[in-house]
Formats: sequence, C-alpha cells, structure tokens
Amino acid sequence: MATSESSNPRAPGAAPRYELLTLGDELLLGLTANGHLTWIGAELGRRGVQLARNVTISDDADAIAAQFRESWAKADVIITTGGLGPTCDDRTRDVLAQALGQQLVFDPAIERAITERFAKFNRVPTANNLKQAYKFERGEVLPNANGTAPGLWVEQDGRVLVMLPGPPNELRPMFTEQVIPRLAARRLLAEGEAYIQIRTAGVGESALETKFQPLFDRHPGLGIAFCAHLGQVDCRVSSPDGKYAMAALRALADECAALLGDDFVGFGHDSMVKVVADQLRAQGRTLAVAESCTGGLLANSFTDVCGASKFFQGGIVSYSNDAKMLLLDCPECLLSQHGAVSEECAVAMATGVAEQLGADYGVAITGFAGPTGGVGDNPVGTIYIGLHAPGGDWSKKLTYPGPRCAVKERAVTAAIDWLRREVVKESRRVAAPLAN
Repeated sequence: MATSESSNPRAPGAAPRYELLTLGDELLLGLTANGHLTWIGAELGRRGVQLARNVTISDDADAIAAQFRESWAKADVIITTGGLGPTCDDRTRDVLAQALGQQLVFDPAIERAITERFAKFNRVPTANNLKQAYKFERGEVLPNANGTAPGLWVEQDGRVLVMLPGPPNELRPMFTEQVIPRLAARRLLAEGEAYIQIRTAGVGESALETKFQPLFDRHPGLGIAFCAHLGQVDCRVSSPDGKYAMAALRALADECAALLGDDFVGFGHDSMVKVVADQLRAQGRTLAVAESCTGGLLANSFTDVCGASKFFQGGIVSYSNDAKMLLLDCPECLLSQHGAVSEECAVAMATGVAEQLGADYGVAITGFAGPTGGVGDNPVGTIYIGLHAPGGDWSKKLTYPGPRCAVKERAVTAAIDWLRREVVKESRRVAAPLAN
C-alpha cells in the first residue's frame, strides 16, 4: 500500500516527532533485551530529542506493515532496528518498500561489500546473503563496516525513515557516525549536546535535588532532570526555551560541582571507571585488583577502558582460602582468626595483589553475595572492600540487601567510587606543592 504524497504534518516551529520501531520475535520472547531503546533514546536525548514512543513488533509481515503505516502518519522521523538480515524472517526491507510504494533495486556496490567481508573470513556468501544487496529505488545506503546488512535511508512525504541492522556492534557506530550527522544537517536535532550533565556518586537523588535547588531557584525556566543509576545520580541541566546560553549553563554546573566536593564525578558521560583511568594515567600510577565474591567483575570494568594496559596491571580472582594464601600471600592465621569475609582479609588481599603485580594501588572485594552464607555480624549481603594506596591501607564494610547479581554489581561500583576518591585526593596532594 503506497502512502500519499502528503506534506509533513508537523506545525511550524514544533519539535520533530521521533518513533522507534524495534523488530524481532526474539525481543518479544525475552530472548534478547531491547537495548536499542535505551541506547538510541540516550543518544537522541543528548541532542535535545525525546522519543515519542517505542513499539516492539514481531517478524510477522502484516504486523510490521500495520505499525509502520500508523507511525508514518504521525512521525517526522522513524527509526527501525532489525529485520535486514539474510534469512526468511528478515522482512522489514520488503514490507516497508511496499508500504512506501517503492521498488527495491539491486546495488552492485553492496554486493561487493558483502563479498569482500566474507573474503576476510575465507568464506563465500550464500545466495540468501545477497538479499541484503537491495536498496530503495529512491533511497540511500548507510554502509555497514561491521557486518553485511547495510542501513537504509529514505526521505519521502516530508518524513525520514532510517533502517538499521539489529546487532548492536553494527547499529551503534552506524548511528553515531552516519545517522546523527545526517539528522543534524537537516535540523531535525541539535548539532551538539543540548544539556550539561553533572555526574555524582555517593549522594541520593532526593538529597541531590535538595542540595542543588537553591541554585536552580535563581534561574527560572531551567530544564532539570535527575537520573539514578547503581550508586550514582546524574543531573541534566538545560534551557528548553533557549533563555540561557550554554556558557551560562556551564557556569551553573560549575557551582553545582563545587557544592558536591568529592561526590562530584565529572561533567558529561564518562563513567567512574573512565575517570579513575584518566587520573591514574595522569599520575603515572598503576592498579591491580583482587576479587572473591565478585568473580572478576571489577577487573572486567577496567579492561573495558581502551588503553587499560597503561595503568592496569591485572587482577586475581581468589575465591577459596587456599587461593588467597597461594596467590595473594594472605596469612593462614589471619584467615583462621578473622575469616575470609573481614576487614583484615580485605586489606591483606589489597596489599597482596599490589605487591604480587607491582602496582601502586590495590583494590580488593570479599563478601557474602548470597543467597546463602553469612554468619553473625556478617549477614548475606555483607561486603568488605580493601584499598592499598600510596597514602596507606584501609578497609570498609558495606551491606547490600538484594539478589546475588545486584550485590556483586553494587560492590564493584562502591569499590570503584572509593578508588576514584582516593586517586583524586592523591592528585590534589601532588598538585598542592607545585601550586605553592
């Protein structure tokens, strides 16, 4: 069914309406998480766009066609994910071409790209792979550097259709490197970030608002949004009506940061791990970690950072007492007297891993993640974090109720935050004599 050549329904000056259609039976069956919504929503939000809605659709052709026609009648920009692959359940391209009254035409350039990608793996594409070599007759191709299914771009009826493949490692670079610039060039979103984000740790959402409110009250008309994460809260400051320039928003954000002290993580989107990594590299310091109940999650957090080898010496997962003694030189008498879940053991693990791997900083986590375990004053959810630093050795006790996976994640976040605070203090200590 072809759409009419109607003009864009958006009123002059109105914000463009964006809709996201995520396709695939695997999403509705719960076999795959709908990460596209959170990621694309966040990327658009940075540019001042809020998705009007997200609809998840099965691979059924009639369902795809019906939802697309409904969205096409309302939206200015439609983004679809999935259904562009080579198999029989990948129907998005064909269904939407029919809905838009366009023919699909074979593109030899796409065929060459598919063949060349297969050749890198010493393989030859099968006939169904060439299904991906078709594009809209009045559309453009978004090259896919990480897969065989290219994205597709169509402008028709005063609207924009963006079709992206489902795998995140293909979709994300395509979206940031190709889709965002195209949309910005058409003034369908801001060229730069539309807000300033203040990242915090160690302060709750309500307490953060209470702390900031006197500053916000002096600037009527601000756009303020809080977003709580695991152990962190972000505050976004914007000017919806353009009353305040970005320089004024930055000055206000600087005041907020000064109020926070060590609870201030940074501006923008850098994670606490990235902040720690940057500080360690700037100081020329190194880090090693030892883990028991978190089973390598802490080490994985740091190896996710590009260039981690510049500061990260390594990690040791010492789950049993024997492993703690053998790999970290934890004294047997210490484990016998205080137990593996204790502040004494956490410190011994932190100092042990720093010595074994030759690091300036050592961080250790030990605890009862549950649902079993826990004794006396150390119930399930008890976590001890040990920290070895140039300024000394310490430990702290935390208690996190909840399921095992949540306890482990919160323990890792707490450990990274404590390390962040210490490396920032060390940076100040080093800088103080230089300033004088």
